[in-house]
Amino acid sequence: MSFLSFFKRYKNFGIFFSVLCIIIIVIIYNILNVKKPLPIYQPAMVSEELVDSTIQHKIKYHRIADFSLINQNCEIITQNTYKDKIYVADFFFTSCQTICPIMTDHMYQIQKEIINDDEVMLLSHSVTPRIDSVAQLKKYAKEKGVIDRKWNLTTGDKKHIYELARKSYLAVKTQGNGDMYDMIHTENFMLIDKKRQIRGFYNGTKPEDIEKLLKDIKTLKEES
Repeated sequence: MSFLSFFKRYKNFGIFFSVLCIIIIVIIYNILNVKKPLPIYQPAMVSEELVDSTIQHKIKYHRIADFSLINQNCEIITQNTYKDKIYVADFFFTSCQTICPIMTDHMYQIQKEIINDDEVMLLSHSVTPRIDSVAQLKKYAKEKGVIDRKWNLTTGDKKHIYELARKSYLAVKTQGNGDMYDMIHTENFMLIDKKRQIRGFYNGTKPEDIEKLLKDIKTLKEES
């Protein structure tokens, strides 16, 4: 049998087989490129030094607790301010000269990216609330280009902030200097979904982490 006659004989099979291969390749490509949902972080998934001992082994149902704080405009900020919002949270203090300026600059970059997105906001908590008065926060907000409708810089009761940091956001270490509510903030940014669940941790000093955070916000919006 010549090659030409062989080709003619199996032409239809060859076409069918080629189409089938293309379909299989497309299906595999789509499966591999399906966006995976972001994880829902639980205390047991986070370094113990960042988590209060009472919840270190909690493996499900973790959510950000109710809160009441005061922002740079002397307004009371609660969980209702962020109802049905995706938001990025962090911990800082205005007199910090190490990682805070970098973190704040990166928060400002995020603010620019979400400026016209009504679903997304920012929330920063001072770990030195006795020093960071409303007036100090207002001054800092003006210096850093904070837009009030998008970004709240908050102060309040130190115990309350401490408990939020270690029992809700899983984001600060204890200093152990005799003050039971003393805190060492980390460089972490936390991505919080509309159900008040933690969906991501990011190094707020690294540009590549900020890029990932912005991509994850888009993923979270598609999910919600």
